[in-house]
Amino acid sequence: MLFNITAAFRRVTDITPEMLRKMGIKGLILDIDNTLAGHNNPLPAKGVIEWLDCMRQNDIRLVILSNNFYSRVKMFAELLGLDYISGAKKPFRKSYQLAAMKMRLPKHALAAVGDQIFTDVLGANLFDIKMLYTMPIGTTSGLLYRVRKTIEILFLPEKIHYKQHQIEYKPVKTITYKDAE
Repeated sequence: MLFNITAAFRRVTDITPEMLRKMGIKGLILDIDNTLAGHNNPLPAKGVIEWLDCMRQNDIRLVILSNNFYSRVKMFAELLGLDYISGAKKPFRKSYQLAAMKMRLPKHALAAVGDQIFTDVLGANLFDIKMLYTMPIGTTSGLLYRVRKTIEILFLPEKIHYKQHQIEYKPVKTITYKDAE
């Protein structure tokens, strides 16, 4: 399935090392805009720096993968001390392959983290890795954003659980775009 979501979270900071261990994840491919920070915000959202430190302390490898411009991604990634790939052309597989190579991890040990169905979720599924969906941090009142939200909600299941070896773990609370706003 092209729009499979392994687990969904309100914020990236809700993802814990314990959850990742249960899913066999050792590396995260991270989106920036509306995942780690508000759209085009030069600073990470509240709690993200501490969350990244926790991930590092638990030996979770991290790399930023963004469709955004080099200067935006470079500045943000360097602020956080993360490796990065800019101009990624998500959802295409090549950039995900580069991210996996940077982390030196096999696909089965990776997950993508992001907020967009047609870039992050589709890209993770095309590369055949787990997808950890997060609700967008900020909202935009623009017409394009509202249209995208309306279309994307059709692809979000009512409840999202994460599974490993056909053992169902604690379900993540049902979330909708309305809950996030």
